[in-house]
Amino acid sequence: MNVMAVFSHPDDECGCAATLAKHVRRGDDVMIVWTTYGEMASRFSGVPHAEVKRIREGWGRDVAAIIGARHHFFDMGDTRMQGSREEALQLARLYADFKPDAIITWDDRGGGTFTPHPDHRATVKIAYDAIVLARLPKALMEVGQGTEEPQAHRQPVNFYQYAQYGTPDPSLPLVHVDVGETIEVAGQVYGYYRRQLHGPDYVFPMEEFKIGRSANAHHTGAEFTEKYTVRRMYHPVIPYLL
Repeated sequence: MNVMAVFSHPDDECGCAATLAKHVRRGDDVMIVWTTYGEMASRFSGVPHAEVKRIREGWGRDVAAIIGARHHFFDMGDTRMQGSREEALQLARLYADFKPDAIITWDDRGGGTFTPHPDHRATVKIAYDAIVLARLPKALMEVGQGTEEPQAHRQPVNFYQYAQYGTPDPSLPLVHVDVGETIEVAGQVYGYYRRQLHGPDYVFPMEEFKIGRSANAHHTGAEFTEKYTVRRMYHPVIPYLL
């Protein structure tokens, strides 16, 4: 199985880090994609863009290594994303290469806490639009090199959106992923970002983090979960009710 997380800025992926790590442990191919370098963050006030890219690429490399994933950056511009066809085509070309079976991204419909950021909304839009564009070789030829039509990605893709922030879209089914075995990986990712922001001596409160994350698992019977809504292109046929 191929799993891709598509987010706007480095650290957006913190809410699914344990899920990604669990898939890595199962032997799945996992990729984290950031559409911008997050250069508008106060941490980078006055820092030239080339230097921000160098720093952020290092962060992405380190976080991907903690999780065990591949990673990729686009440079669509922090706070400048439009949710455009051109942006979606860049992502679609990556879909065609990676061939994701599942995509994880922000919530854009349920009023999640962080959804109001314009880049988050734009990223959700292009992540969803790119599923269709990745099916169209002629569209894919508009980006990249060469004159031959690239191989399209036409397999069904499950589209997962954060549901742990705010109120999730009630029209979509909820999915809880049991992440008890990888919750500390998520904590390591959070801690890594905190040290980048607050200095190398920052001590991340892992136990407090776990208490906060256990709230997602309320009523599930699991100790820790990461929670998503899911949109499917095709709903699966099941032999019995679960």
